[in-house]
Amino acid sequence: MLSINMSYPGYPQAGGYPPQQPGNPWGGAGYPTGNPAPIGLDSMSNFPQQQYNPQFPGGMPGFGGMYPPGAPGGFGPPPAGSFGPQPGQPQVPPYGGYPAAGGSQPPGMPGYPGGSMPYPGQQPYPGQQPAPGQQPYPGQQPAPGQQPYPGQQPAPGQQPYPGQQPAPGQQPYPGQQPGQQPYPGQQPGQQPYPGQQPVPVPGQQPTPSYPSGPAMTPSMPLNPSPIVTVILPGQAGHHGTIHDFPGFNALNDAEVLRKAMKGFGTDENAIIECLGNRSNKQRLQIALSFKTAYGKDLIKDLKSEISGNFEKAILAMMKSPTMYDVTEIKEAMKGAGTDEACIIEILSSRSNAEIQEINKLFKQEYKKTLEQAIKSETSGHFQRLLISLAQGNRDESTTVDMSLVKRDVQELYAAGENRLGTDESKFNAILCARSRTHLRAVFDDYQRTLNRDIEKSIIREMSGDLESGMLAVVKCLKNTSAFFAERLYKAMKGAGTKDKTLIRIMVSRSEVDLLDIRKEYKRMYGKSLYTDITSDTSGDYRKTLLKLCGGND
Repeated sequence: MLSINMSYPGYPQAGGYPPQQPGNPWGGAGYPTGNPAPIGLDSMSNFPQQQYNPQFPGGMPGFGGMYPPGAPGGFGPPPAGSFGPQPGQPQVPPYGGYPAAGGSQPPGMPGYPGGSMPYPGQQPYPGQQPAPGQQPYPGQQPAPGQQPYPGQQPAPGQQPYPGQQPAPGQQPYPGQQPGQQPYPGQQPGQQPYPGQQPVPVPGQQPTPSYPSGPAMTPSMPLNPSPIVTVILPGQAGHHGTIHDFPGFNALNDAEVLRKAMKGFGTDENAIIECLGNRSNKQRLQIALSFKTAYGKDLIKDLKSEISGNFEKAILAMMKSPTMYDVTEIKEAMKGAGTDEACIIEILSSRSNAEIQEINKLFKQEYKKTLEQAIKSETSGHFQRLLISLAQGNRDESTTVDMSLVKRDVQELYAAGENRLGTDESKFNAILCARSRTHLRAVFDDYQRTLNRDIEKSIIREMSGDLESGMLAVVKCLKNTSAFFAERLYKAMKGAGTKDKTLIRIMVSRSEVDLLDIRKEYKRMYGKSLYTDITSDTSGDYRKTLLKLCGGND
């Protein structure tokens, strides 16, 4: 029950109810002297001997329906006929109570002063009992230590009486267990607070408590198989080497670049220091400010001032990530041959959202869809692999259903190692549709169950572009950072350098996971990426790549 304490004239103040015994209907030890009476009870002795106070139009707040009948909000001006002599009753003043105890006692309800009946809608006095054969008054509470009246229901907003059971033919109170009393302070329809125990009913055995099972989610079956949520390394936080430059000013940087390219000669170091220390978003803002300030295109100016692999690296840094991916895929399809490894690298390492953006921009730039371009340049099962990846529709959940993992392992084994020939479509369906976390579990279970690496099975069962494509997808899904580390190592290994691959990975991963790639590179090859770039490149091109690399560890 709520308590209110307001200092309006005519409202009951300190003194409240006399102290009550423990076990009162509100679960406390009684109302100590000095607290106001709770809402829902009425003790006329608490109110001063005065008439209706006009400060409260419509009645005394908080005691609705008590006095007189139908007055909204509680006490109000007595309507005509509400007070005064009633048949069989003496004259009673509005707030003065009942006739003196020593006066005549007309017949009425036992326990009322003077034996008189209460006014219509008025609450009975605390502790008053109904006359024999009468129903208790609405909202009336049992006296301390007494049982509730048979069949009596709690007043609206009140909790059931301690130990009270539903009347015959009635439903138990919402949330109430059969034979159990409600929890102290609990309102009908509410659940007990976590960890709260019900108060036992006298003579009843307490309900045993059992440990709760795991929380079920709407997606979980009623009889769930083991499902594990996996957090992939590098999923949260920034693992790139390039960050937003603090105190960035696009117009100042545009001026620096203008001076670096103005006049005779070019200050390449100024270009590297400016663009190599800015994020891609900031570089795009510099290009816009350059055109705004000088009316010239920064990209055209850079092309006219620098050349070779240095130019290629700087121009790659000046494209948005999506535009860079689109141009790289288009370049991979250009000419007589196709750089299948480039297309696989991009499509197997990008998220669904990134692939969908690639599709949208590719069509805008080249007036045909990426799928159409793939079909015109590839064929067979390799074509199907690329088209599946180009949909950008891979499951991206982070939960692993071990029953589904086991099924996929068996299906991959049945499609390859356990049959004459290979069902490439089954490999395609599983490797292109399942989530990364799920497939990592599949690869681990495949190794554990069959004692053979999935990559070796692919090598045994496939060949050509399809083998290379499937292997690239598996390696990227297993460990994306290790996949790129291997790509970088092979780009610099041997007599020549595959600068296109080197530039693409260094630029595209510099703000994503190049720190992780560096760690994997050193773990796999025993030397740092920084060291190999230094030994395999030269000049301003080297300076640019080392600026992106960011460290020699």
